[in-house]
Amino acid sequence: MTATGNTHSVHCQGRTITRPEVEDFLYAEAAVLDGWDYDGWLALFEPGARYEIPTTDYRPGWSPHETGSFVDDDWDLIRARVKRLKSRKAHAENPHSRTHRLVSNVRLSEHTEDSFRVAASFVVHRARDGHFDAYVGWYDHVLVPTADGLRFRLRRSVLGHESLAAGARLSFIL
Repeated sequence: MTATGNTHSVHCQGRTITRPEVEDFLYAEAAVLDGWDYDGWLALFEPGARYEIPTTDYRPGWSPHETGSFVDDDWDLIRARVKRLKSRKAHAENPHSRTHRLVSNVRLSEHTEDSFRVAASFVVHRARDGHFDAYVGWYDHVLVPTADGLRFRLRRSVLGHESLAAGARLSFIL
């Protein structure tokens, strides 16, 4: 795989993936999550994928498995998380939070022959129990082109916060 231009596209699996195509994928994911369509969200992953939210002291290049994380889900745990969030057993999200996501500054870069890395900034606004919070950070994803469109191999949300406020909950998908 080679990057072309100024990260406006990458060549992967014999095809060119453009930044607008990746932006559309990320915007569609944001709409799915804000609509609490967790089956739709799960469909955006390839089997075997990972979902990670490292702790706030994370630095690029560190392994969240070794340094700690808020979420470190393998494929089975992603599916279990979706099942729980769809049930009444997710007490922290019953009724669910209202969220609104902003995704920007999408950048593509090389990774491997069959996948590529995507970085983007995010702000997730969350309203719950009379509180309104903003979660700010960046995404560090690995995407795979498939016959059905782009899919996550790794979905990593890195918070830009120095710490989370006392009582803050990451009971929703960041």
